[in-house]
Amino acid sequence: MASLTLEGVSKRFAGAAAPAVDQVDLAVRDGEFLAILGASGCGKTTLLRLAAGFERPTGGRILLDDRLVADPHKMVPAERRGVGIVFQSYALWPHMDVAGNVGYALAGRGIRGADYDRQVAASLAAVGLTGFGTRRPGDLSGGQRQRVALARCLAMAPGLVLLDEPLANLDVHLKASLQEQFAAFRTRTGATMVYITHDQSEAMALADRIAVMAEGRIVQLAAPEQLYREPATRLVAGFIGKGAVLTAEVMRRPVDGRARADVAGISVVARMRPDQRVGPALLCVRPEDLALAGPDEAGIDAVCRRVLYQGGSYLVELDVLAWPDVPLPLIVPPGVVPRKGAPLRLAIRDGWVIPEESA
Repeated sequence: MASLTLEGVSKRFAGAAAPAVDQVDLAVRDGEFLAILGASGCGKTTLLRLAAGFERPTGGRILLDDRLVADPHKMVPAERRGVGIVFQSYALWPHMDVAGNVGYALAGRGIRGADYDRQVAASLAAVGLTGFGTRRPGDLSGGQRQRVALARCLAMAPGLVLLDEPLANLDVHLKASLQEQFAAFRTRTGATMVYITHDQSEAMALADRIAVMAEGRIVQLAAPEQLYREPATRLVAGFIGKGAVLTAEVMRRPVDGRARADVAGISVVARMRPDQRVGPALLCVRPEDLALAGPDEAGIDAVCRRVLYQGGSYLVELDVLAWPDVPLPLIVPPGVVPRKGAPLRLAIRDGWVIPEESA
């Protein structure tokens, strides 16, 4: 296993108006699976390339375990970092067969003969590709090629594995299968894994913690459940999970992490940080925080915009006069599905006040 530490790391490319990575502090623990999540252009792939040794930082420093591998004046080459990398594009040698691709790093270490054959065979077996050693990458499906890349990484036995959007080119069924392979890889090797993705479902399914990036910075680092339930910023609230951000007024200081807030004229008991200030605020609500108001319950007037069947339940998008540009998502079971255009009253049963952001 290995740890990865970034201390104030920045990367500015020549001629760029802003840094691609801006003052990032990040500590990935031994054996941890960390996902770096963000939209295209947020800096996540540049961050991975810095960790891998393909780019030199223009500020800060990078350590593997306690060994300095990069700063503005020092650069340990990628091949001397002992890091495994799985690329979106697979990065397989087309002129080599599968066994040759998997054993490439082994041959570079001088491993030959029976030991070489045994390690290549074991790595292919671990990803379900026994018998594929003599095939060429061009004869394989996308999912099989990605498994070859994973087997190659497994054969290297690295302490740290960097994965750059490895499932981006695969269909839904192959993604689910490869997610299982990544989890099995981690169990087998105990390796520390850093997984770059723009797909929150992948990050939520695999990671111990998720770092959300925007404009070259990490805006929140937390466990998946905390990111979903307690987003630190409006950006994170909108990027993670289905939901909406509403204007609210916190009426009093919280007690035991909850306090009343006024939302479109109704009183809502919401979750918030103990130091949340009274006054204007933003409330993040998820579909499970909303319900159709009962006959004696305070509710917000809304209109059904559209209904989406989701297998066993329906996602209803609502238009609310108080927030004309914010469709609210509501999950309802069969039998109580409103018609498109039907008026209804919406109750807010829970929510999270986004800390340090005002309406």
